[in-house]
Amino acid sequence: MSQVSQSESLQSASSLELAQTIAQQLSITPKDWHRLKGDRQAQAKQQLATALVFLLNNEPDEALAHINQAAGWLDRSVSPLPCPGHGPKS
Repeated sequence: MSQVSQSESLQSASSLELAQTIAQQLSITPKDWHRLKGDRQAQAKQQLATALVFLLNNEPDEALAHINQAAGWLDRSVSPLPCPGHGPKS
């Protein structure tokens, strides 16, 4: 895709579409979970991008929960949860 058509594509996208794309790019996939579980910057970015999607979907309570989670990662009041595959078996 050329620079011009890429720019036109971005300009024609809605704010929600752009936020969803950013959230998808910043999401921590199961493949990357072990590598990034303690990366506070990556965790906060993921939470803030998700918050923006909720805010644009007119869900302020959900957005605020993710904003608070991002703040927790940045101020170190949140710690990574244990790996779902290594936790106690139900």
